[in-house]
Amino acid sequence: MYLTTKELADYLDMSEQSILNLIYQNKIRAVHDGSQYLINKEQFNQHLKQVEKMKQLLEEWKNEPIPESVDVKDED
Repeated sequence: MYLTTKELADYLDMSEQSILNLIYQNKIRAVHDGSQYLINKEQFNQHLKQVEKMKQLLEEWKNEPIPESVDVKDED
């Protein structure tokens, strides 16, 4: 199933111009049928899941404590 830029904008609660800008920047893959851009909904949803997963992994990595260096000498 394909979505138009207007439908995707409504789906993401964004402006249609923002969606078009992302398409022009190649951040959203779309097909131009001669009069409008169409976005594959399944492919887009899969991409969103991957982005969310990467954000979660990055957040986990940021929150991981820094291990003590083995080179630190005990002064006692």
